[in-house]
Amino acid sequence: MSYKELINELLLKGKEKMEDMEAFLISNKNIEIEVFKGELDKYSISESGGLSLRGVTNGKMGYSYTEKLDESSIDMLIEEAYENGKYIDATDVDEIFHGSEKYAELNLYNKILADTSMSDKINFALNIEKEALTLDKRVVAVQSCGYEEFEQERMIVNTKSVSLSDKSNGAIAYVSVVVQDGEDTKTGMAFRVFTDLSTVDYKEIAKEAVNEAISMLGAVSIKSGNYPTILKNNIFADILEAFSSVFSADNAQKDISILKGKIGEEIANPILTIVDNPLYENGFASRTFDDEGTSSRNKKIIDKGVLKSLLHTWKTANKESIESTGNGFRASYKSTLSISPSNFYVENGDMSFEDMVSTIDHGVYIISVAGLHSGLNPVSGDFSLSAHGYEILDGKLYRPVHQITIAGNLYELFKSIEIIGNDLEFGLPGNGYFGSPSIKVKYLSIAGE
Repeated sequence: MSYKELINELLLKGKEKMEDMEAFLISNKNIEIEVFKGELDKYSISESGGLSLRGVTNGKMGYSYTEKLDESSIDMLIEEAYENGKYIDATDVDEIFHGSEKYAELNLYNKILADTSMSDKINFALNIEKEALTLDKRVVAVQSCGYEEFEQERMIVNTKSVSLSDKSNGAIAYVSVVVQDGEDTKTGMAFRVFTDLSTVDYKEIAKEAVNEAISMLGAVSIKSGNYPTILKNNIFADILEAFSSVFSADNAQKDISILKGKIGEEIANPILTIVDNPLYENGFASRTFDDEGTSSRNKKIIDKGVLKSLLHTWKTANKESIESTGNGFRASYKSTLSISPSNFYVENGDMSFEDMVSTIDHGVYIISVAGLHSGLNPVSGDFSLSAHGYEILDGKLYRPVHQITIAGNLYELFKSIEIIGNDLEFGLPGNGYFGSPSIKVKYLSIAGE
């Protein structure tokens, strides 16, 4: 019995007990490769997946799920969803979505990546490590070096004629190095996200990590104060990711997002535009439909400084008599529906990084932060993060700085943006895929000496 046949039988039999139902099937395959000292240190291929059922009876939604994808699971899924729905005490009405009129077409699966031999993938990781160790005599170790690959299939079928499926894949290569000069030790890291191994140069990855580490040798602290600051593209992207919950309509409706009631207000410098684009080409959170079957669309969350929308599922959208933004998300077949961004990024500006640096007489360029999940408050927007980077003097990068802390508030940061660069980059994919160009702000509070 195929997955589609299994789901059809499940929905047909479930009609005896429930008014509307939705079956959600997800299948994942992951490859992890790690190398150490010229040898394969870890090699694993894992597969996971399962089937969940959402069913409505008397306006209450029940859930059930299983890893066993055969006919023997049908009765259990129906009975558990039916029984669980009886005990739902929420006043919010849950509905099964009837489907969108039109869905975009995207090719999210690169067969070239899937067909690339495992030996090529292992050798690629080995080559990164070897290259990193030979680039400079001050490189004393490679902390971690590896290759990860994922493949995912989704299927959503419901009793309101929705029948959708997709397949996606992608990979990540990374390296972290340690350099030493006398008693001074520093680290550097680099990664690439891709769908075709032949488009990636292992030498570039190794060189980027080594150069970053070496450039931090001799780093000093800096006097505490308020400094004009440039946040490296991936750092601003990481900050956006850490604060992404504030853009959830569910959190706003629960009074745990400061953005509640601010639609239509100017919350940032007019040069800032942030989009959530699930149709972004080669985006690792790209998809033509969300996890409740809503058609994906590109939308501006902040448009020229004005908050235009929060992220919605149909449950949150119905409370405000608007349409879902297509941001329904399930972390796995076991998870209930939540809200998550897709490809969420700051639109490029028009200034190069070099020109941006040249606008600062005395400031700081931040290239790394730590404590993103403990040093910030997503409700208030306050953050305090340990960081390192470079002091800027007379429009040029002057010297490396470390043992500093940057502190501020997300919403004040939005308003203090002065320049947006043209170097949009994305970070590592997680629950969403966050990107940004380099950003110059009027000042940040820097605690150092």
